[in-house]
Amino acid sequence: MLAVERSTTTTSVSLVGYIIIGALAGWIAGKIVKGGGSGILMNIVIGVVGALLGGFLLSFFFDTASGGWWFTFFTAILGSVILLWLIGLVTGKD
Repeated sequence: MLAVERSTTTTSVSLVGYIIIGALAGWIAGKIVKGGGSGILMNIVIGVVGALLGGFLLSFFFDTASGGWWFTFFTAILGSVILLWLIGLVTGKD
């Protein structure tokens, strides 16, 4: 059986930092996937959940804790795009 080890350390970004990054990442992901944002609160939720999703997925390949703000931001965008794409598949929206 193949064992895959992933990074488990937390990043240096604070809770407020995740909210700010989440809002920006959710807005950008909304522009990429749907062509528009979903409102500030939904952008934050999508961005933070996307950051967690992206961070989890990338932790199998990279040391996600050492990336800092920029790596967290790009991870949040990637995770948010994946999340919006999955939501679109489930709900049947383009």
